[in-house]
Amino acid sequence: MNWLHLVSYFWGGAFLANAVPHLVSGQRGEPFQTPFAKPPGEGLSSSTVNVLWGAFNVIVGYLLVWRVGEFTLRDAGDVAALGLGALLLSLFLARRFGRFHGGNRPTGS
Repeated sequence: MNWLHLVSYFWGGAFLANAVPHLVSGQRGEPFQTPFAKPPGEGLSSSTVNVLWGAFNVIVGYLLVWRVGEFTLRDAGDVAALGLGALLLSLFLARRFGRFHGGNRPTGS
């Protein structure tokens, strides 16, 4: 098992997880934060920009996972690296964007 492949799968998982909110927001016709907004990562970008940014993330995730090494769902190390990348980026983004969308408040508040 090549550790550089696992690093690639980790980042591939992160890119694939990041694609989800951008594609969903864009397909719903809703603005959402992107690196291209003003200020970057805080302002809102159009739904079209979000679809394009989400598609870019899918492409990079694909290249990092399925074009590096020999990723297989039967290899626990491969799946763990991809899943950990997706989970950690998702938790980071939940905290980061929760302040804009009210997701950081405890329930019942």
